[in-house]
Amino acid sequence: MSKSSLSRRHFLGTASAALAPLILPSRIWAADTAPNDTIQMGFIGMGKQSHGLIGGFIGNPKVNVVAVCDVDTNRREHSKKSAEEKYAKRTDRPNFTGIEAYNDYQELLARDDIDAVCIATPDHWHAPMTLAAAAAGKDVYCEKPLTHTAHESIVIMDAFSTNGKVLQTGSMQRSMPEFRIGVELVRNGVIGKVKEVYTSFGDPARVCNLPGEEAEPGLDWDRWNGPSPERPFNSVLSPRGVHKHFPNWRAYIEYGGGMVCDWGAHHLDIAQWGLGRDGSAPVEIIPPGEAGAKRGCKFVYDDGITVTHQDGKGVEFVGETGRVVVNRGRFELWRGDGEQDFEFISKNQLGAAEEKYLSGDIEKVYRCTDHKGDFIDRVLDRAKPICDETVGGGSALVCHLMNIAYMRNAHLKWDVENRQFAPGGGEAAWLTKEYRDGYPLA
Repeated sequence: MSKSSLSRRHFLGTASAALAPLILPSRIWAADTAPNDTIQMGFIGMGKQSHGLIGGFIGNPKVNVVAVCDVDTNRREHSKKSAEEKYAKRTDRPNFTGIEAYNDYQELLARDDIDAVCIATPDHWHAPMTLAAAAAGKDVYCEKPLTHTAHESIVIMDAFSTNGKVLQTGSMQRSMPEFRIGVELVRNGVIGKVKEVYTSFGDPARVCNLPGEEAEPGLDWDRWNGPSPERPFNSVLSPRGVHKHFPNWRAYIEYGGGMVCDWGAHHLDIAQWGLGRDGSAPVEIIPPGEAGAKRGCKFVYDDGITVTHQDGKGVEFVGETGRVVVNRGRFELWRGDGEQDFEFISKNQLGAAEEKYLSGDIEKVYRCTDHKGDFIDRVLDRAKPICDETVGGGSALVCHLMNIAYMRNAHLKWDVENRQFAPGGGEAAWLTKEYRDGYPLA
């Protein structure tokens, strides 16, 4: 088989224990008790990604958006005005009184009337805000990757497994039919036993070397940096005002995780899903061998299945009798000796593949067609959503392990049960980072 047709718990235990109490106010519902049928939501981080998120939640009749927060005055006020204009056109919100805008997310979290928050900040703020929101009694929808370090992933998984709050990670590919059908084909043996998987998503993270620029008024740059190292302002990291592109803070390890964490949190997530490895991880992470290489890192799972990072697009599962290739809007099923059985060009063909191979008594995965709506429904019924803490935390964890292997050019060995490096398989310090004074994890 060619490289693919895609061308294509010890040192962490103390941190987890410190978070374990997360005492919730008495007003917060028990895990098995639903609130009323309208969810009051606040939004933190009002950049490009948040535009679609807030619009989707405003369109849900079970939601009232009541607050927005951003450290940039222009983005904050634009989001407030835009949301208020949308509500002004609604006839089902006669008692709407406007939306409050905040610079400090802690002020938003302090509001007793807010049930849930949506967090769409740069990655380095995800875990601190998610944990603070849960401690304040809020359910959380947080963009992917759920965390900024492997340590944070484990802390989040532990905290939300016991605190009774609902957490949805924004890995919305799980709510797209082509990925769900592809995963069910794999898990039901349609391509035989899986031997290897190929994933494609771009470069690992790099150290930020951007020069300083003169800061403009209206941006709380210190708060934007938050837990990350103090450095001069640069507009590449936080473009001023309302912009229509995804800023490149995500390329730098101080704030994001490169494309390994950005798109890898999508495609490695699907690989984990297809292999039935949610919340788990490979036992070995093998770098390509050449320092500075940006492709070729390989995962090895305990059953010998490998997942390799390469050029191309999407995810390819290679089995003994066929393969499944899936990307957004694209799906291929190959059976036997090079015979292409289905190619997704239309939803009708995708449905035909499902009807042919996934009828009757089969293993079904969580089926969802509305990622944001799934979160709201789970807030109401208190069940786990499609991308809960185990899914989001586990998928982020493997992304971070891949980044470590690339950046350290190190062959890592992972103790899956204890969620730490196996003896001789890596340094515990690589799993975490230093948090700037005044900005602790929780």
